[in-house]
Amino acid sequence: MDKQKLLRRFYVFLVLFSFGAVFLFIQQFLNQKVILSSPLPDFLTFFKNDQVRTLSLWIPVKNYLEESRDELNKPEISANSALVYDLTTEKVLYEKNSSQKLPIASLTKIMTAIVGLENFNIVNKFSVKKEDLVGENSMGLTEGEVLTFEELLYGLILLSGNDAAETIARVFPGGRVSFVEAMNNKAKSLGALNTNFTNPTGLEGEGSQYSTVYDLLIMTRYAMQFDLFRQVVSTVDYYIPQTQLHKEFQLNNETNLLTSFPGVKGVKTGYTDEAKLCLVTYLDYEGHEIIGIILGSSSRREEMKELLDYSLNLQNITPPPHE
Repeated sequence: MDKQKLLRRFYVFLVLFSFGAVFLFIQQFLNQKVILSSPLPDFLTFFKNDQVRTLSLWIPVKNYLEESRDELNKPEISANSALVYDLTTEKVLYEKNSSQKLPIASLTKIMTAIVGLENFNIVNKFSVKKEDLVGENSMGLTEGEVLTFEELLYGLILLSGNDAAETIARVFPGGRVSFVEAMNNKAKSLGALNTNFTNPTGLEGEGSQYSTVYDLLIMTRYAMQFDLFRQVVSTVDYYIPQTQLHKEFQLNNETNLLTSFPGVKGVKTGYTDEAKLCLVTYLDYEGHEIIGIILGSSSRREEMKELLDYSLNLQNITPPPHE
């Protein structure tokens, strides 16, 4: 028998053996109860967390500029916690108690906006109910008015409208409770694990609602990936004309540094008696994207300006003239 015949028989035997092995494996698999486990934690799997969209977990690298260890020129601020992070160089430029859990007041609305943006179309129309009209800050909604999600988003951010936040949360599938659950699930899916929401507004009194400047950095960076969010938070004045469904609204964003610090393009302010003055600021200047966060301050605007100046100087960038 020549070598070619031997090789052919060997190949036939190998094929038959392979099929047999596969058949036995499938039979064994079907006859047993097999439990498959994911290598990911539950909060990162869609089957356990319906707010997981894509697996794009971003963990800020805690790289510190060498110069930032020089305490001589480091600003002394009243804020209980603060963090300034350069997204471009992935460097921590300033840090104070970055892992401390603190109330965040209306900075909560950054996550309210995220969940809304991921679950609603900008032209979806929502009717305002009496129960939506809560809190001191409002965009001036009246029961029975009907506005689009986009219009409510401007009121949510520019005037920190609690009425807009409650309207958005109430119309969510499953209602307000499901919306708050989605806020918490979204935070977990992003890796913001030291955050807890009990309402969509940031008002205290409904339980333990808190976050950290570290988690707020993660959430803000994610929110800034939405074009509409970037557009809204960078808007100084916005006019919504009267229609048959609602009155006119003149919305003014007066509390951030949009008009006084060149390069600042949002994001959000917050205040309650418990949280004190809070601020998240996004700066796009000289090729650097920087996010600054302050919690529990007695002078958020002045302290944020100090932190931004300090952070730019650390990188040998001359800060712009500002008020």
